[in-house]
Amino acid sequence: MRSRALWAVLLMTSPLLVRAAPKAAAAIVDAQGKPIGSATLVPAHGGVEIDVRVEGLSPGKHGIHIHTVGKCDPPDFKSAGGHFNPFGKMHGLHNPAGAHAGDLPNLSVKANGKGSGKFLAKGVTLGDGQGSLFGPEGTAIVIHADPDDEKTDPAGNSGARIACGVIEKR
Repeated sequence: MRSRALWAVLLMTSPLLVRAAPKAAAAIVDAQGKPIGSATLVPAHGGVEIDVRVEGLSPGKHGIHIHTVGKCDPPDFKSAGGHFNPFGKMHGLHNPAGAHAGDLPNLSVKANGKGSGKFLAKGVTLGDGQGSLFGPEGTAIVIHADPDDEKTDPAGNSGARIACGVIEKR
């Protein structure tokens, strides 16, 4: 009996099962439609972890958010809609009445134009339910020209949309 319990624990922690967890990804393009990076999304405790890697952006901090529509029509990416906000919150990670489920910390880009970051989108899911990224219109990752001040509603004064990627199941 004890060996069965041990076997069950080994099976549940197997790397094969970990890799089988639902995933999503987004191919990120710039305003000319040129690929500049990607985002990988995996379930995490309390939400979804988003790993973003980009290049060819201006150095500094850039606002980055999940938007409500899975469309990325260049050059302005307005087709991606507003911020993903299924729970009706205010914008901003530092807003006492916030935050949108799609609000993420700023993305830092180095002098060489490369940026990366891992972010937790709280309350978001790759499954079903109110926080699902796979509703009827889908969702997208949008990178903005300026940093997000993380408190001003509705978008944190993060400026123009300069890159976008549709979030798709993998």
